[in-house]
Amino acid sequence: MQIYLPIAEVSVNAFLLLGLGGLVGILSGMFGVGGGFLMTPLLFFIGIPPAVAVATEANQIVASSFSGVLAHFKRKTVDLTMGVVLLIGGLVGAAIGVQVFAMLTAIGQVDLLVKLCYVVFLGIIGLLMFVESLNAIRKSRATGPAQMPKRRTRGWMDALPFKMRFRTSGLYISVIPPLVVGLFVGVLAAIMGVGGGFIMVPAMIYLLGMPTKVVVGTSLFQIIFVTGFATLMHATTNYTVDMVLAVLLLVGGVVGAQIGARIGTRLKAEQLRILLAVMVLAVCGKLAFDLLVMPSELYSIGAGAGH
Repeated sequence: MQIYLPIAEVSVNAFLLLGLGGLVGILSGMFGVGGGFLMTPLLFFIGIPPAVAVATEANQIVASSFSGVLAHFKRKTVDLTMGVVLLIGGLVGAAIGVQVFAMLTAIGQVDLLVKLCYVVFLGIIGLLMFVESLNAIRKSRATGPAQMPKRRTRGWMDALPFKMRFRTSGLYISVIPPLVVGLFVGVLAAIMGVGGGFIMVPAMIYLLGMPTKVVVGTSLFQIIFVTGFATLMHATTNYTVDMVLAVLLLVGGVVGAQIGARIGTRLKAEQLRILLAVMVLAVCGKLAFDLLVMPSELYSIGAGAGH
């Protein structure tokens, strides 16, 4: 069942898009990530122009994250105060990111930049997560019950001003680190069409010292608003949001997120992290391969980037 996507200007199988949306929704519910870091490259692979994939995927993340966060609200695992602080940073970051994206679209370099960003970020994050997860699994086998990842010790962060109490997370820290994390994730949301959960989740555990059970819900809460804002900005600035594509991905994503939230409660944290790391590295490898093996692709896509 082929469907024509008006903004992307390509025909794609509707069931393929529904399936992709569902798969990424499951990941969203399981890992507390928007899933954009996997979905956007998958859209590249099926022939969607990168500029359209980035802007439209930001839209799909809103729905799958909203569906996932509802499940976490029921379990009372969302730190709203922390979510709002991260959100303030995220909105500023998204506004900056969309302007950079518009600038690169104007000079026709946006597709190459997006793909390079993916290869670099997915490679680094995937490797770090893989090593950390392997160590955690090794330790849990050696010492019996699974240990929590080591949280940050008191250090330079405790000397920062503007301290605030985050009751749900049981923290009393400066608002500066969460604002910076939010800002960085906001820029990524706009340029890469990702919710930034794959950076946000490790940062919240290791940098901010939040309990793992609160991290997923809080990350999803922040992602909803930042990606929603990024989508609006893309639609009005770059005109690259394809609504037909977005709706098909949304339907799959919302259903998948509910299934993912259930699966996530049945697996151990280390198993979840190593699964995610393997997926990230696989997508990174495929993207790097495409960039290296088919240079002609860059020119053929780049020509239409500024339309």
